[in-house]
Amino acid sequence: MIVLDKASKYYDAQAALKNVSFSIKKGELAFVTGPSGAGKTTLFKLLYLAETPDDGTITIAGFNTSNLKEATIPFLRRNIGVVFQDFKLLNNKTVFDNIALTLRIRGIMERETKERVHSVLKLVNLRHKSDKYPATLSGGEQQRITLARAIVGEPTVMLADEPTGNLDAENEDNIMKIFKYINNKGTTILIATHNRSLFTNTGKRVFYLDEGTLAKEEIA
Repeated sequence: MIVLDKASKYYDAQAALKNVSFSIKKGELAFVTGPSGAGKTTLFKLLYLAETPDDGTITIAGFNTSNLKEATIPFLRRNIGVVFQDFKLLNNKTVFDNIALTLRIRGIMERETKERVHSVLKLVNLRHKSDKYPATLSGGEQQRITLARAIVGEPTVMLADEPTGNLDAENEDNIMKIFKYINNKGTTILIATHNRSLFTNTGKRVFYLDEGTLAKEEIA
């Protein structure tokens, strides 16, 4: 599902990511960790197609991201759900409209859009907040809305960059339960985190980045 083969990314001749190779199977839940500046954010920019590697290759769902045709990029992006630490919600739109935007851009009929939005709001236990605006929600609620927005498009791959970084223990647990649920439904998930408690004793694979290189891989 996701394959990196000696992938590297440079900024001003400095290697932010250097010769990183690993693969994630379809339906797998895995983690990436490491200190600040280790390369986690750069890795995710490459994976959600914000940038391309300078050396090596990255393959997602059979597509080499360095050689994508223009027509293929939107298709592949539709199959990748992204959860950001800083939410990236639109404050001038309601919770419902923030989530629905993804479907409306694709031209999904409004009836189906409503059904799918209400379904994911129920999943994250925030259906009662559908007409609220992001600024009126707590940090934990905003993160769950961000997750709902990523889920509503029914992606085959989910990328989460520090999804619990600003949350308390209760909200952290709620977010992880949702990830486990959608993973059990078949979604491939890669989570970047500095919080070891998220993966300790999970039996999941963990990739450790350090100074842009893959330092080690192990089962937590």
